[in-house]
Amino acid sequence: MTDATPTPNEASALPEWLRGDQRPLWKRPGPWLVVGLVVLAIAGGVAWVRHRAAQQAPRYLTEPLARGDLALNVSADGTLEPTRSVNIGSELSGTVAQVLVDVNDRVRKGQVMVELDSSKFQDQVKLSQGALESARASVLQAQATVKESRVALQRLQEVGRLSGGKVPAATDLDAAQAALDRAVAAEAAARATVVQAEATLRTNQTNLTKAAIRSPIDGVVLTRSVEPGNAVAASLQAVTLFTVAEDLSHMKLSVNVDEADVGQIQVGQKAQFTVSAWPNRKYPAVITRVAYGSTITDNVVTYTTDLEVANPDLTLRPGMTATATIAATEHKNVLLVPRSALNFSPTAASAKAASGSKGIVSMLIPRPPSGGTRSARSDERSGSTRQIWVLVDGQPKAVDVQLGLSNGRQTEVSGPGLQPGMAVITEQQSGSAP
Repeated sequence: MTDATPTPNEASALPEWLRGDQRPLWKRPGPWLVVGLVVLAIAGGVAWVRHRAAQQAPRYLTEPLARGDLALNVSADGTLEPTRSVNIGSELSGTVAQVLVDVNDRVRKGQVMVELDSSKFQDQVKLSQGALESARASVLQAQATVKESRVALQRLQEVGRLSGGKVPAATDLDAAQAALDRAVAAEAAARATVVQAEATLRTNQTNLTKAAIRSPIDGVVLTRSVEPGNAVAASLQAVTLFTVAEDLSHMKLSVNVDEADVGQIQVGQKAQFTVSAWPNRKYPAVITRVAYGSTITDNVVTYTTDLEVANPDLTLRPGMTATATIAATEHKNVLLVPRSALNFSPTAASAKAASGSKGIVSMLIPRPPSGGTRSARSDERSGSTRQIWVLVDGQPKAVDVQLGLSNGRQTEVSGPGLQPGMAVITEQQSGSAP
């Protein structure tokens, strides 16, 4: 059998890595290499776990707590109207001779707008004048009769005085007195006839002047419904010929406010409105009247509210439909938070807070991602107490606040510890692994 053990000379001829290493273990490079590889593996695993945990950690969307102005608005639709408009008609029946104005014309008070055929009215005036002259002549005739009857009676009375009452007979004296009385009554009747004739004359003269229809105000003609040659019949009611608006530089907006909102508006509040003709322009207005009487349309109760509108450039016209926004309540320089901040409650706050105490094993086994934002709905009325969450050193912190005015998008809040600039959490997003 051949012995394979090398001789000392042969062993010295072998490479060092094939010869048995007689050095101590801590001086050998192999064990240190293994230890280094293990440490690197552990460090890489920890770094990977931390990276994965950072990706899966929840992310918070915030908005800074800021001061601002908040208004509670009431919306209502309505129609623009002139502050004062007059329907001009005719009290008389007749034929239109000429029309002197048209739509959009400016008219002055007393200006003639329409003339009716006045020949009939002129004849009536002349007839009345003749009747008056006849009545006055009747008065003169009655006065002469009275004078004659009085003289006759006085003559008989003188004869009776001179005769000692023997003549004339008593019946003759009574007849003379009766004649005088009849003459006085006839004179009174004649004077009354004069009064009637004068009244008839004045009426016919008035009708003659009304044949020329005049504007009662200064304004602008909005509508016209008459042409020359038209027959005007005013036997039952005055016929409307024109509509005149007094001053279009100042107008009135009448809107219908819902019964649920009428308690929030009052005279003097400011408003803005838009019209379809100028959709990008907002016109200012001020409430001048809130009606106590209601209007019911399709079982909907509304209250007519009038707003004063300035229209210096005449871009607004009567009849335009407008949508008004009334600033019912306004708070200035208050702390505001979005509505989403009031509905937010973190779902992983406790887990996040406890993450610093995790060991290596727990870090190597990451927990499942959270489900996202949880909505916490509760009382949002003004004056109630709610809770918002603010981000402090990367962690959510609850803060109690008292609610104020809200317009549905932003809410006024107040409470101790609130400072402008605080990061108010509005939403939470769960992380995802790469």
